[in-house]
Amino acid sequence: MELSLKPPLLLVFLFFSLVSAAREPSCYSDDHRDSSTLKVFHTSSPCSPFPSKTVLEMQADDHIRLASLLVSGGGRSFVPVGSGRQILQTPTYIVKAKIGTPAQTFLMALDTSTDMAMLPCTGCVGCASTSFAFAKSTTFRSLNCGASQCKQLQNSNCLGTTCLMNMTYGASSIAANLAQDNITLATDSVAGFSFGCIQKAVGTNSLPPQGVLGLGRGSLSLISQSKSLYKSTFSYCLPSLNSPKFSGTLRLGPSGQPKNIKYTPLLSNPRRPSLYYVKLIGIKVGPKLVNIPPAAFALNPGNGAGTIIDSGTVFTRLVTPAYTAVRDEFRRRMGRKAVVSSLGGFDTCYAVQIGKQVATMTFLFEGAELTMKQDNFLIHSAAGGITCLAMSASPSLNVIANMQQQNHRILFDLSNSRIGISAESCT
Repeated sequence: MELSLKPPLLLVFLFFSLVSAAREPSCYSDDHRDSSTLKVFHTSSPCSPFPSKTVLEMQADDHIRLASLLVSGGGRSFVPVGSGRQILQTPTYIVKAKIGTPAQTFLMALDTSTDMAMLPCTGCVGCASTSFAFAKSTTFRSLNCGASQCKQLQNSNCLGTTCLMNMTYGASSIAANLAQDNITLATDSVAGFSFGCIQKAVGTNSLPPQGVLGLGRGSLSLISQSKSLYKSTFSYCLPSLNSPKFSGTLRLGPSGQPKNIKYTPLLSNPRRPSLYYVKLIGIKVGPKLVNIPPAAFALNPGNGAGTIIDSGTVFTRLVTPAYTAVRDEFRRRMGRKAVVSSLGGFDTCYAVQIGKQVATMTFLFEGAELTMKQDNFLIHSAAGGITCLAMSASPSLNVIANMQQQNHRILFDLSNSRIGISAESCT
């Protein structure tokens, strides 16, 4: 029996309240011994200065993000950088970065599906109040139309000799200058780092207020621009909302990466070459391997289908045949007496406690697996006792999202074309 919840109950589905970062002076201190390790914070953490979002607002952002990932690589260009054409949608995690000389500090969104750093600059129309005062930096320079970086952009034009770029961000538009300056992450510095200096943003309520740090596979991403320093290797461990410190780590370079970690091959899809594709071969609900047709996991260069790991999507999306099979097995294990209800885009919710019926869920990859506890796949209301399966269906792309990655170390080793996965407490 399906039962829809009344609208007022949607309001109880909230994340933790915002606490000003000013009350947490140690939040962004560089306290790691490893100079290439940064703290990673959830945007709803006490250390975040940004307004918290409800789960349903995040789900709505996910819906827009998924739509953009599905159409990217086709006739419409989103982020016009190299081969990556992903829409920018507000990711859930932020890191501290310092730009310019003298350095100016920003809390930039971490996004593995974006190829280029984007930063609101002084004078930007439609941006948040925090912006990069480029005129105060002695190492800042605009790149001209003859620069090799400008030639890598999909949609560029010239104002005099300055390289300009225009992009779509959701249903909004962004205009930026292509620029260079020094960027410092922890105590590492990358000189002459290329980024988009945003000049105008129209309708960008989902634009990360202090910019985006792109960790995609494109030629102008942080990882591509810092090959000599970080050897095309990075990892992160994302904290959950149950973490007392709300903080995880972003580890840049091969040094300090875990030794005992299982790897799965990193795949490429020419339709969406900037995304991190992996080979998903099965899903377990509890101990049971769910019967899912192999076609649901197949890599398809024609339409970009397959499975990606993404830091910016909150809730995992599975193509309809896979999601339906996982959902139905979840419901079966809950038993016939448990009444199924829906909440927003979540179609499998319960007003009863979910205990040993479904204690774990596992994504099986070629050579590795992601075994999740309930905190990774169940979302709870702050009041009312409603618990939902935190996944939903997708037309053609499987997206392993950040909630399902929480409290795992995800290691991206581009030099060896592999991704590592291991359980780790991310506090």
